[in-house]
Amino acid sequence: MVAAGAVRVFQEYASGATQARERWKDCLDYLQPGNVLLVADLTRLGRSTSDLADIVTVLGQRGIGFRSLAEPWLDTTSAHGKLIFDMFASLAEYERSRLSERTKAGLAAAKARGRLGGRPRSMTPGKLETARQLRSEGKTLKETAERLSVSVSSLTRALSRNDVPEVASAAA
Repeated sequence: MVAAGAVRVFQEYASGATQARERWKDCLDYLQPGNVLLVADLTRLGRSTSDLADIVTVLGQRGIGFRSLAEPWLDTTSAHGKLIFDMFASLAEYERSRLSERTKAGLAAAKARGRLGGRPRSMTPGKLETARQLRSEGKTLKETAERLSVSVSSLTRALSRNDVPEVASAAA
């Protein structure tokens, strides 16, 4: 890195997939407008194409250039490198929008099949019936909740709602 012109070297030992990278934070604090961040390889900087594009965009907004030794085509200090990066960032944005579209389509298809997202309810129709029976026998909310292995708040909510939706059948 020094042979390539690096003035200060920050070596990260945490994975690129880890958000909490102390040396990366130190590096960002050190960099000033007009500096150039030089990395040995793109894979050491980020987890995905969109993550890398975001990092380089933030650096650019701070007036900090970016160069990769393993990918010499990625050098935001030159007009050619900026063009390549802009295409790279556009592809990352396209990737994000396609992922969002696929996620929304998948959720809509699941909803059409009667599947609901989120955590399954702890109070099933059977448990609600048992809860009503126990309460009619004089059991306290706490005793009833413990017997059904649910929280008192879940029990109270289910009893006040006075209904628990049936689980959608897969035979539809």
